[in-house]
Amino acid sequence: QVQLVESGGDLVQPGESLRLSCAASGIIFSTYDVGWYRQAPGKQRELVAHSSSSSGGRTNYADPVKGRFTISRDNAKNTVYLQMTSLKPEDTAVYYCNAGHWSRPEIYWGQGTQVTVSS
Repeated sequence: QVQLVESGGDLVQPGESLRLSCAASGIIFSTYDVGWYRQAPGKQRELVAHSSSSSGGRTNYADPVKGRFTISRDNAKNTVYLQMTSLKPEDTAVYYCNAGHWSRPEIYWGQGTQVTVSS
């Protein structure tokens, strides 16, 4: 059974940093593309950052987080991270990780972790 479990969400003040983690089980993690998404109240879920499974681990980011957020993965620990810096109130959302394999239709999602940025 595939499981993705996010952690690290918290209430922080604007300008602070936070690191989210997503631990995967039940898949050969190194062969999966992984991503972080977020969903704010009343808004659609949107892509935040993505990491390819390919050699070199190509990454891409949504424009609002470029230069502030960094996605990284530790394949030995089956874990993907999202380092968030210079947090803004508009970053407030539930953050989800997902995993997908190029050869398979299934997309796996975690349960989400709440990030609140407020003074």
